[in-house]
Amino acid sequence: MPLLSIRNLSVTFATASGPFKAVDGVDLTIEPGEVVGIVGESGSGKSVAMLGLMGLLPPSATVTADEMTFEGHDMQLMAGRERRKIIGRDIAMIFQEPMASLNPCFNVGFQIKEALKAHTDLDRKARQHRAIELLQQVGMPEPERRLSAFPHQLSGGMSQRVMIAMATACNPKLLIADEPTTALDVTIQAQILDLLLDLQKSHGMAMILITHDMGVIAETAERVVVQYAGQQVERQKVASLFDAPHHPYTAALLAAIPERSTGDRLPTIPGVVPGQGDRPNGCLFNPRCPKADDRCRTIVPPHQPPSLGEALCHYPMNAPAEASYAQGAAR
Repeated sequence: MPLLSIRNLSVTFATASGPFKAVDGVDLTIEPGEVVGIVGESGSGKSVAMLGLMGLLPPSATVTADEMTFEGHDMQLMAGRERRKIIGRDIAMIFQEPMASLNPCFNVGFQIKEALKAHTDLDRKARQHRAIELLQQVGMPEPERRLSAFPHQLSGGMSQRVMIAMATACNPKLLIADEPTTALDVTIQAQILDLLLDLQKSHGMAMILITHDMGVIAETAERVVVQYAGQQVERQKVASLFDAPHHPYTAALLAAIPERSTGDRLPTIPGVVPGQGDRPNGCLFNPRCPKADDRCRTIVPPHQPPSLGEALCHYPMNAPAEASYAQGAAR
């Protein structure tokens, strides 16, 4: 049984100009102990999809799914109290930009112990001991003294370590790391990634790693989901994806990795991810795709997200003809 199973997840926001579907038909299955990467540019709906899973979106958002189960339990049928027992204990999340995610009004110790108080039966003394232990575990220098520090007294790397300590306080079965190295310098990025992988292996927890950095995916994940404009456009095992990407968007992301560039100038993807007011007809990637033709500009590839090794594209690359939903539908 998979740890997490999501089928046809959609998130729609009510706006002044009408409903906007920011996430459109996402499928995701996570096995115990597995590391899965979700990659794509800003605006691709990566974070929104996971916030929808966590129940952390504002009231203006409507979250729907054909299936959303955790350890076989239907999260959509759970009462609020029952769901809150799982969120933060069994499913935890490291949010983007740690210096903005920590509450500036409370010290580090209070914020770590708050999670322990909500999800464990530890008494005050045991929570204090556990908080120190967690800071030691994430490599925080002088952990006892740091408990009384406020977020503004910490560097970006230290703030991220505090966020990781909070997220792993209850030994979650699934950790969602949302851009865990954003705004950190290269050396600290490597340290944080190593720390996350060490914790993942030592605790045996599954991890969803959200990023726009294909290099990070190559170093950490076993499978990868490529997301564009709220849709999943490709899913593959990491090694297969780097060797033979099937979707033109995936190929463009890989070409923009400096180590893979062969020219004098680093390749870029023209244009931007479409928003609410500039959604193109046909394939959503067609205005930016060098392979787009009239079919791509007028016919939408079938809606269901691609399965492993398939691409949501009329003309998939490095793949047999039957790997395209659109070509299958055309036949």
